[in-house]
Amino acid sequence: MAAASSVLRCCLLVAALMTLSAMGAEAITRQYLFDVQTTSVTRLCSTKSIVTVNGQYPGPTLFAREGDHVEVTVVNHSPYNMSIHWHGIRQLLSGWADGPSYITQCPIQPGGSYVYRFTITGQRGTLWWHAHISWLRATVHGPMVILPPAGVGYPFPAPHEEVPIMFGEWWNNDTEAVISQALQTGGGPNISDAYTLNGLPGPLYNCSAQDTFKLKVKPGKTYMLRLINAALNDELFFSIANHTLTVVDVDALYVKPFTVDTLIIAPGQTSNVLLTAKPTYPGASYYMLARPYTTTQGTFDNTTVAGVLEYDDPCPTTAAGKIVPIFSPTLPQINDTNAVSNFTAKLRSLASAGYPAAVPQQVDHRFFFTVGLGTHPCAVNGTCQGPNGSRFAASINNVSFVLPATALLQSHFAGKSKGVYASNFPYYPLNPFNYTGTPPNNTNVMNGTKVLVLPYGANVELVMQDTSILGAESHPLHLHGFNFFVVGQGFGNFDPINDPAKFNLYDPVERNTVGVPAGGWVAIRFHADNPGIYLCRYDCTISGVWFMHCHLEVHMSWGLKMAWLVLDGSRPDQKLPPPPLDLPKC
Repeated sequence: MAAASSVLRCCLLVAALMTLSAMGAEAITRQYLFDVQTTSVTRLCSTKSIVTVNGQYPGPTLFAREGDHVEVTVVNHSPYNMSIHWHGIRQLLSGWADGPSYITQCPIQPGGSYVYRFTITGQRGTLWWHAHISWLRATVHGPMVILPPAGVGYPFPAPHEEVPIMFGEWWNNDTEAVISQALQTGGGPNISDAYTLNGLPGPLYNCSAQDTFKLKVKPGKTYMLRLINAALNDELFFSIANHTLTVVDVDALYVKPFTVDTLIIAPGQTSNVLLTAKPTYPGASYYMLARPYTTTQGTFDNTTVAGVLEYDDPCPTTAAGKIVPIFSPTLPQINDTNAVSNFTAKLRSLASAGYPAAVPQQVDHRFFFTVGLGTHPCAVNGTCQGPNGSRFAASINNVSFVLPATALLQSHFAGKSKGVYASNFPYYPLNPFNYTGTPPNNTNVMNGTKVLVLPYGANVELVMQDTSILGAESHPLHLHGFNFFVVGQGFGNFDPINDPAKFNLYDPVERNTVGVPAGGWVAIRFHADNPGIYLCRYDCTISGVWFMHCHLEVHMSWGLKMAWLVLDGSRPDQKLPPPPLDLPKC
């Protein structure tokens, strides 16, 4: 039944793509209804109630073309507060639709609804949508397929078929209970029980052979796999036995094509890859495997999810009852940072006449952020399960972000931001130390709801430095409202004198989510052209909000997040309109 469901999803994708291709060149409004509800689902021989959209896990695919207007009515029939983030959508002049709870909106309460309205501007490829509150995105997520405008092809040979593949994690326990317990004890959360491909754990797990994603291909045909990492807490290696993958797009942005045996994809990231089937029927099947990349010293889900690549047999009658061999790929070691570095070094923007790389050549504002883990003291007479009896915490520039009780953007618009946030987020670490060397004696971080204000149109350079306070780890950082260029990265401590000379300002990859290397740093540049709200005439310090956070959900729960406030520009088309009437209230 599960395998048949996967085949049905692929057929629906093909049908939807054919329908979009038949439509005219004019942009249209595409309307969707997302009914958030609880659904009983069985995995690993265990049945539990999970939160889904329209009863589907993963959720439905949202289809659109570049330039289309999208309206998604979200009705919350679940027992939890809910909001949906359209991951990677720029949300130009539509910041009210971005979705992170308590940042741009109050959540949709049980029984409530909200219509997300946005236009897809200058984007095409694969993005995704997911719940943006607590750990509900574990099951509330789905693909977004954005095609070029009608009549505009891909900058690579058109594939025979396109197939979305979502990586995920499965817990037998309730994920809301998992994170609630971890925050109460101050320790690490319980790990997932399995990884999934399109919601299916596959034959390497007990009791799961019938829950296997199968990809059927025809000899000699090329397929585009739209890969999405929706896992909560793990970056993943992915490979298909005896086949290569040609990377053509990451985070809905074209790249110079390159071919690999194995790729790395972090939570939040997407990648379109071309898979060319063997020219003749091989008489074999092939595992598609994914397993984690991590350098953490704590526990993690050290398992492997498998799907199966199967070939259509041109002579099925002669092969009736015959068992074909199945081959398995060799994946890198779980802590193989070199494999990750070698892969990311190959990523380059297309930088063509049709798809130029508009890298900011001059910089108006430079920032240096440390990102990593730390601790909070345990309460007096309390018992905590973090390092040395403390509580785990995470921070950017030693500030562990605390979500406010009301949404930042709504408080700005109402002119009631006093006491909600402070606009003094530090531009650089207030107490510098050897970030990748011997940790400081004091590992405690401060709490705060602090934001950083940017003028409209500023060119920004941000260096993010991993710290080894509680062990070096990779952190996939996602910036809402913007794409950015990854102009440099390296290991050890960033050298502000020598490292900038090595920056790639010609064709760096453009993304919305980037991994800060374990024990290293990454430098990005972006143009602050996504406005906020103009609320005052003199001495303005209030504006719109764009969230930035680690996409490892446990790190975000511990506070590895912050917000940018981008002021409005002077022209009417550089100002965010007032909020919609149905915007939820806290």
